[in-house]
Amino acid sequence: MADWQTTVTPPALARLLASARLPEPPGTARRPAYRTLAARIRLLVSEGRLPVGARLPAERELALALGLSRTTVATAYEALRAEGYLHSRRGSGSWTALPEGSAPPGDALHPVPPDEQGRTLDLGVAALPAPQPFLSAAAARAVEQLPAYAAGHGHYPTGVPVLREAVARRFTERGLPTTPDQILITIGAMGALHLVRQALLGRGDRVAVEAPSYAHTLQALRLSEARLVPVPLADGRRPGPDGGPGRGGTFTWDLPQWRRVLSGAAPKAAYVIPDFHNPTGALIDEEQRRELLAAARSAGTVVLVDETTAELGWGVPGGAPLPRPTAALDRAAQVVTVGSAGKLLWGGLRIGWVRAAPALVRRLATTRVYSDVGAPVLDQLIAAELLTADLPAVREHQLTRLRETAGAFTAALHAQLPHWSFAVPPGGLCFWVATGGVSGAALARTGERAGVRLAAGNRFGSDGAFEHHIRIPLTLPAAAVPDAVRRLAEVAARAEEDGGWPGSEDHQPLAV
Repeated sequence: MADWQTTVTPPALARLLASARLPEPPGTARRPAYRTLAARIRLLVSEGRLPVGARLPAERELALALGLSRTTVATAYEALRAEGYLHSRRGSGSWTALPEGSAPPGDALHPVPPDEQGRTLDLGVAALPAPQPFLSAAAARAVEQLPAYAAGHGHYPTGVPVLREAVARRFTERGLPTTPDQILITIGAMGALHLVRQALLGRGDRVAVEAPSYAHTLQALRLSEARLVPVPLADGRRPGPDGGPGRGGTFTWDLPQWRRVLSGAAPKAAYVIPDFHNPTGALIDEEQRRELLAAARSAGTVVLVDETTAELGWGVPGGAPLPRPTAALDRAAQVVTVGSAGKLLWGGLRIGWVRAAPALVRRLATTRVYSDVGAPVLDQLIAAELLTADLPAVREHQLTRLRETAGAFTAALHAQLPHWSFAVPPGGLCFWVATGGVSGAALARTGERAGVRLAAGNRFGSDGAFEHHIRIPLTLPAAAVPDAVRRLAEVAARAEEDGGWPGSEDHQPLAV
């Protein structure tokens, strides 16, 4: 293997292994540590959390990071090689693989491949279809503008001016005065987070994160060797009339815990999603945002605010004002905001942005020329058209769809899976569902075999927590929801029959 897809350092792999928790099996049998280590690496590969082709640390280095003997690590590697999950070459190290004939690992957070879309029910990816006819009309108008740009080189490291102006104007309309020189256009929100992470964080820096939080960002932070400090959300859900599933309420920030983490751990950055949080849908009020910013300012912590779902308030009472952007509430705090056209407009546009101080925007633009140079011009023009000419109509179109689907899921889940519990949030793209004690990883694995893709809750925790949760996206048409929940209930019944285990015989805890 000549070019490594990913090189995983010992600390990064140790943190991944700590998150790959396996439940205790029935009985009291204890298994050798090498089998547990091999099982956890195998689980990470099979779930797609450790990429195929990732170069693993040398045996001695991993043994030191895990506090195990080198013999234990060497034996685990040998077991993985025998099973086909690891390939090695003298002088080149070892890298992850799949046994010959195995299908690639399924990842519910990645789109269903085109050849499987007719056979697979996708309850993994939280992304809406394009708002039609608005997208097609905006694309036609953008194509008319394209000749004016085609005469040049087409590289705009900070973004096409018309889109920077549109994004800045939208921030201003929402209560945060913004100028175009505070905006950098990126290739999606993940591109924005990647640039900011490279600019602000070094290897080993602490990052405080909500628990749960957005799975892709958590994984990106792990692989970049950031040290995650989880801060649990406070559960404000109210139980049903008989003590059953919650019918209202939502999650919120645990501010005393945030103050303890910010003052005690002094993280370099704090990553938060205050607007219709992914995965819980929580909406944090302005007073809590101010308190968090004040604590971060005292600790010297940069607050990285993810606003990709900020426009998705489908459950907010009519006429009720939304909180202003977090950066508007404390001008002295260090706040960097990331947004995206992907959740409200369409993920296929691959347009995101950063709002920051002009000096940081210029620094990010200088850095990004060594990677992607800039976002596609035509996509930027389409996004600018949608944000400028069509935004109110597009928002109403998408929010109506989400509202109808949320209502359908609420009714169907209560009827067909009454022992599961969830809060109906005020907005966002998903429900965060407690599965009544059944392993989310087991549900995902059973669903994969049954043609139902599910996102297990442990993907959204930094330490393997939320094993008994799944995230359900609100992206199906409302009419398709009852049948989808019927299939989900069948998957749940099969998983419970199998004992609800994630699917490994090796459960011995590791000292990681």
